[in-house]
Amino acid sequence: MTKPSENSVIIIGAGHNGLVCAIYLSIAGYKVRVLEAQDVAGGGAVTSEFAPGFKISGLAHLFHGLDPEILKDIGMQSTNFELGPEIKTIALATNGNHLLIGKDSVNGAGLSDEDKQTYKEFKQEYFGFAKALKPLLMNKPPRLKNMDKADKFTFAKLGWGLRFGLGVDAMREFLRVGGINIYDVLNEKIGNSHLKGAISVDAVMGHHMGPRTPTTVLTYLTRLNGEAQGNLSTPKNGMGRVTELLVNCAEAKGVEIQCGATVKKILIDEGKAIGVELDSGEQYKAPLIVSNADAKSTFLKMIDVCELDAMFAQRINTTRTHGSVAKFHFALDGLPEFSGLEAADLGNRMLIAPDMRYVEHAFNHAKYKEFSTEPVIEIIFPSVHDDSLAPPGRHVMSVLATFAPYDLKNGWGEQARQEFTSVVLKSIEKYAPGITSKIIASELITPIDIENKFKISGGHWHHGEMTIDQSFMMRPIHGAAQYNTPIEGLFLCGATAHPGGGITGIPGRNAAKRISSLARAG
Repeated sequence: MTKPSENSVIIIGAGHNGLVCAIYLSIAGYKVRVLEAQDVAGGGAVTSEFAPGFKISGLAHLFHGLDPEILKDIGMQSTNFELGPEIKTIALATNGNHLLIGKDSVNGAGLSDEDKQTYKEFKQEYFGFAKALKPLLMNKPPRLKNMDKADKFTFAKLGWGLRFGLGVDAMREFLRVGGINIYDVLNEKIGNSHLKGAISVDAVMGHHMGPRTPTTVLTYLTRLNGEAQGNLSTPKNGMGRVTELLVNCAEAKGVEIQCGATVKKILIDEGKAIGVELDSGEQYKAPLIVSNADAKSTFLKMIDVCELDAMFAQRINTTRTHGSVAKFHFALDGLPEFSGLEAADLGNRMLIAPDMRYVEHAFNHAKYKEFSTEPVIEIIFPSVHDDSLAPPGRHVMSVLATFAPYDLKNGWGEQARQEFTSVVLKSIEKYAPGITSKIIASELITPIDIENKFKISGGHWHHGEMTIDQSFMMRPIHGAAQYNTPIEGLFLCGATAHPGGGITGIPGRNAAKRISSLARAG
């Protein structure tokens, strides 16, 4: 048992947000200990061997880069990550007329000059909206009642960005579309149905939402914030390299990181967090506890219910956290052939989403706790850019399949897993005939597996839906939306907090800033 010191902090979870928070707090003068349940730091951003000689990124497999402001603050450069070349999106077509989609350009057979121009204008407009939201993302969400100076400043920066950054007409359009669905917006803006299908995927990936779901414009803008900070790419040695560098940075600044340390309980005395207890029975004391775990795990598993207000506990319990994405890892004995694509093209991200109705139909099955026989699929071959991930001449394929409901009817038993695998491979075979024959080994990670392996309630990648009612000053709920919680000395720093999921580091940074500001205020 350790003796607490006035400036000591315990962080639960060594995911990237926990590490970012630890670095910021260490720079601010705190003595920081990070406790991680897994044998290696990184959370969902890890690189592991799933078959002999074959390595893959855990959950996240593509990377826009950490926010540039964070990199500057902690003394890191984007070049540290040894990123591969820019990855574009190929919207696959069964007739070989694929679309090559970049940040502000699109090419492919069947596209008119008008299609290309409208896409460019659409992306420019929505990048502007995403930029205008940045002040809100990089600060604690402002309170609507009893605002302090920081809340007023955030509102002022947001208003300035909307009024003067966008202009009056663009501001009106932003206010019009901010709460509606991506389906209606794309039908207004884009003519090509194939292109609309591909764009809509970026608005719903990782969520239990279809293109027609309200507020999917908001989730799309969140995605664009990632695009704005860097090119989509894969780090050399996988996503684990990102957290490895963060670990190195943290340890260089004096942070203690202890893996294989599962926090069983947050210790509370008279409404104040005073430490944690591990599964082993060992206790660590500190006046500040920061949880990188999701809100349900933090409040409903690590804290005795008697320590919480009943209404607060009920609101936490009813947050929507059921995951809807499964991840496949395939070891291949060679690179497959896709109709209409060259081998060099396979270094890009590929989507199976022919149109928005296809995406919505796949989601309809998930609403009834089923998986679709025509799933929405994202495919990458990270070994094309990084030969360290597979033996010579061989490759790894990472596949995201949405929608795969957490609460699948009859459960994710062996039969269901085999059936879903068969459905996904059958879908890919339409574009890459014979790919199944190249498979040496495979691994399926369902939302249930994500919950069990990564300790994320409901297996939701983003620690909960990022709809308007679970975003900003409502994330995770009212009363715990500014990183501090009703329990004195207990803070949240993970994707469960504002602004939500993604490999950005922003929740960890904002939480550290909040802790430091409260300390200064006394």
